[in-house]
Amino acid sequence: MYFKLYRDAANQWRWSLRAANHHTVADSAESYWNKADAIHGINLVKGANFSPIFDE
Repeated sequence: MYFKLYRDAANQWRWSLRAANHHTVADSAESYWNKADAIHGINLVKGANFSPIFDE
């Protein structure tokens, strides 16, 4: 899997998490004015590997 960082139609930064077959697994729910903020969002998702899973 890999992250794709790109600018949207409003020229703001967004990211998407892609599977090996290039299909989108997750994407940013918001856009970012600063590229550094988008990268920070990516790093938050990367660090979520040890987050608990709640089954309702």
